[in-house]
Amino acid sequence: MLIPVILSGGAGTRLWPVSREAYPKPFIRLGDGKTLLRKTLERAVLSGDVATVITVTNKEHYFITRDEHMGAGVPVEHVFLLEPCARNTAPAIAAAALYASARFGAEAELLVLPADHLIDDGAGFTRAVSEARRLAAEGLLVTFGIPPASAETGYGYIECGASCGASTSRVKRFVEKPLLEVARRFVDSGQFLWNSGMFCFKASTFLDALKLCDAALYAGAQACWNASLPAKEGRVDLDAESFARLPDISVDYAVMEKHREVAVVKAGFDWNDIGSWNALGALTAADENGNRTVGDAVLMNTQECYIQSDSRLVATVGVRNLVIVDTPDALLVADKSQTQGVKQVVQHLKLSNHATHLLHRTVHRPWGTYTVLEEGPGYKIKRIVVKPKASLSLQMHRHRSEHWVVLAGTAKVVNDTKEYVVRPNESTFIPARHKHRLENPGDADVVIIEVQAGEYVGEDDIVRFDDVYGRAN
Repeated sequence: MLIPVILSGGAGTRLWPVSREAYPKPFIRLGDGKTLLRKTLERAVLSGDVATVITVTNKEHYFITRDEHMGAGVPVEHVFLLEPCARNTAPAIAAAALYASARFGAEAELLVLPADHLIDDGAGFTRAVSEARRLAAEGLLVTFGIPPASAETGYGYIECGASCGASTSRVKRFVEKPLLEVARRFVDSGQFLWNSGMFCFKASTFLDALKLCDAALYAGAQACWNASLPAKEGRVDLDAESFARLPDISVDYAVMEKHREVAVVKAGFDWNDIGSWNALGALTAADENGNRTVGDAVLMNTQECYIQSDSRLVATVGVRNLVIVDTPDALLVADKSQTQGVKQVVQHLKLSNHATHLLHRTVHRPWGTYTVLEEGPGYKIKRIVVKPKASLSLQMHRHRSEHWVVLAGTAKVVNDTKEYVVRPNESTFIPARHKHRLENPGDADVVIIEVQAGEYVGEDDIVRFDDVYGRAN
C-alpha cells in the first residue's frame, strides 16, 4: 500500500502579496483554476493503488485544505494531521510516519510530497515513484533529485554515488545551498542533482532512521503522538504543548544528511517549486517583447516584464525587467533580479504588525468568505458570502453593532431571543452584546452587506458560544 503524505505548511513569503500567512502558497490558483495543493493531490494518486492520503498542515488551514480536497473529487480517504504551530518538515514527517505505522503497519510505504511543487509530466512522475518504491522496499530512504538546468544557489544539491539502477544511485552527500562558483562546478561535473524535497520510504525505515540520527526528536515526536487526540472524522489534532517543544528542523538536517542508507532517483519529469515570482511568471506565455501578463494590462515600450492584476487595469510605459503584482490591498513592484527580496518585505510587515502579511481583503472561513469593502474610525463594511447549508457561530460583540442587508439567498437569523428569516432586499439590525447567528439553510449562496459601527471594529471582538466547526470559546 502506498500512502502519499502531502506537506502543506510553507508560508510562501516570496510570493507575497498573493500568498499570505492565512492563505499561503499551496492555495495559489494557476491559470487552469487549480491550486498547487489540488494539483499535488491529483498527482499523489497517479500510481493507482492509493486508498488513503495524509495531509499535514496547520490547524488554522484545516477547513480551506479540506475544501480543496473535497473539491478535487479524488476518490480516496483523506486524513488531516493538524499542527498547532510550524515546526518544519522533520516533525511533520515523523507525525505522518507514526500515524501510518499505527494504522497500517510498519511496512506501509510513504510518498512525501510538498504541496507547492508543479509537475506536469504525470507519466514520468509515476515511473520515478515506481523506481523509488523498489528501493524503499529494500529498506532505503529514497529522495528524488532533479537534473540541474543551471547553477542555482537557491537549491540544495545531492552528489550521486554508486549506481543502483538505470536512473538511481546511492547518495554520496548532501550540500546545502552553495555559492555560485561551487554550484557551477557541481553542474559541470554531472554528478549532482537538485534536492527536490520529495521522499519515499517505509514508515519503519524512517522512524528507525530518526531514532538513530536524532533520538531526542524521535522521543519528542513519539510523546506528542501519544498525547494527541485519536483521529475523529479524518482529522488528528496534534498535541499543542508537546508539539511546540519539538525542534524546528528540516528532514534533511535531522535524518537524510546523517543516514548512510539513502538513495536518489534521478527525475525524468519536469519540476518547478514555484519559489519566486520569476518562477511563477515563467508559467505564462510571453509576447513578442518578452512580457507575460495575467489580468488587464496595457503595455507601452515595455520589455521582459511580468504583470499580474486581480481586478484593476495596470498600464506601463518605458519599463523593463519588472515584476508587478496588484491585489486589492497591496501592490508589489520589483526588479526581476531582486524578487528573492520579497521575503524581506513580508518580514517588515510582520514586525510592524501590518495586516497585509496575514490576510487578504477577502478572507476565507469554514462557512464561506468575507471581503472588507471599506473601513475607518468606528466603522467597517463587509461583503459576506455564506455557503449552502453553512452557518456562522453563535456569537456576540462587545463593542460594535451590525446592520445586515441581504443581497441574494435567504438568511436564517438568530438575534438575541428571536429567530427569523431575512430575504433579498430586506435587512436586520444586531445590537452590541446580542447573541446572534447567520445561517444559510438553502442550496444557493447567501450574500449580505454587513455594516459594523462602534468604538472598536477589530476582528478579535468576538465571543463564540457555539460553533459547528469547533471554534467556540
